Amino acid sequence: MQSSTETNQYKAKGSAKMKTRITELFGIKHPIIQGGMHYVGFAPLAAAVSHAGGLGIITGLTQKSAADLASEIARCRDMTDKPFGVNLTFLPTVSAPDYPGYIKAIIKGGVKIVETAGRNPQPYLPYLKEAGIKIIHKCTSVRHSLKAESIGCDAVSVDGFECGGHPGEDDIPNMILLPRAADELKIPFVASGGMADERSLVAALAMGAEGMNMGTRFMATKEAPIHDNVKRALVAASELDTRLVMRTLRNTERVLNNAATERTTTASSILATPSPKARRCNTRGYLISPPNCSAARACSDAGYPELPLDVCTGVHAL
Repeated sequence: MQSSTETNQYKAKGSAKMKTRITELFGIKHPIIQGGMHYVGFAPLAAAVSHAGGLGIITGLTQKSAADLASEIARCRDMTDKPFGVNLTFLPTVSAPDYPGYIKAIIKGGVKIVETAGRNPQPYLPYLKEAGIKIIHKCTSVRHSLKAESIGCDAVSVDGFECGGHPGEDDIPNMILLPRAADELKIPFVASGGMADERSLVAALAMGAEGMNMGTRFMATKEAPIHDNVKRALVAASELDTRLVMRTLRNTERVLNNAATERTTTASSILATPSPKARRCNTRGYLISPPNCSAARACSDAGYPELPLDVCTGVHAL
């Protein structure tokens, strides 16, 4: 057990502020960002990260409505007086979420940092900028990072091939991607993908990043609202325990390997070679399967495995 003197010395060391362009931009103590994660980024986690000196992020689209997001922002405000942000992911969907409503909730809630992801956020930037909000956009390539810089984003999160979730389709790891980003970008950027501890941060800084974004690591904290069995599985996993799924759909995701992952991999292979009727369904542009989707029924009749009908890509849903 540490003596009180040792404990005080530890606290003194831990209280030192790291100064980078990211800490200055966002008004935070440590250049560590908790990235947006669907059904994980609620107020308790975001507040805990921000209170510890990093930048906590509430995941906007996890909230069912703009009113719910406004309530979650207010809840986070009650938990910490430190800066925190909101993630907005712009999805390629037929029926888009109420993005204007979510943005109004962010502005009215006094949030000054937004992490954007997915599609190009340019149509929404004027509203955010007018409210004095700083934008950090998630990118998986140098070319996308340069585009984010050109449209007025204040920073980018450069996500290497190691990242959980969507690593893009270029398969470039951070050892290559980060120095390339440093050579090309004028705005500050943080490293994302495989970031987990102080070694990650030092490596990221050495390669030109000015901070790091962590997702999976924050899932293994007590504030993360996920089952303890999942947290234990994350901690116990090795470097061999992730899989890439949905590669054939060019919507690659890195996920923890388990039985569900194996089923998804099988389904992705089936979706890569849909039946003629399914191809017609896909050609019609359905993303959310219509009721009684005839193409999906035809695939079932042809002997394809029974899978839930949620996201219609021409055969069945994952």
